[in-house]
Amino acid sequence: METATATTTKWAIDPSHSEIQFKVKHLMITTVTGSFKEFNAEVELEGDDLSNAQVNFWADTASVHTNDEKRDGHLRSADFFDSEKFPKLSFKSTRIEGSGSDWKVTGDLTIRDVTRPVTLDVEWSGVARDPWGNTKAGLNLNAKIDRKQWGLNWNAALEAGGVLVSDEVRILAEVQLAKQG
Repeated sequence: METATATTTKWAIDPSHSEIQFKVKHLMITTVTGSFKEFNAEVELEGDDLSNAQVNFWADTASVHTNDEKRDGHLRSADFFDSEKFPKLSFKSTRIEGSGSDWKVTGDLTIRDVTRPVTLDVEWSGVARDPWGNTKAGLNLNAKIDRKQWGLNWNAALEAGGVLVSDEVRILAEVQLAKQG
């Protein structure tokens, strides 16, 4: 008797329907949102089972955008991403757990050649066909990290106490994947 084997499918991010963002507190009173304009991922699934997925994501650090050119330049500098020396940040999954629409994806996040484990909360929105016959999948991801664990240490003390930029960074992503092939 033959055993059925699941087919491995490859997916890539549809950049025109996806956003990769981060949020940090500024002056300890407001939140500044940034994004990456150039990013992609390779995702492999066996059948429809997310627990066997392999995820490799990267973003070009020079594509950081916060709606302030001076701040963007500072983020590209050696104080933060050091984009000339470290042009990409990346995430590679190591474990995926969950069911239905609620998942946890654990993996290695590398920024400035520092690699640390991170767990992302993932809401799987399902799979659909667009009007042109392409198969798409949707997911929302979020996590919190301490930027200092990746060597992103720059800050400035405030006269009244506190610091200019929070250590905590919230990662938020709205991603649409497109089935390849």
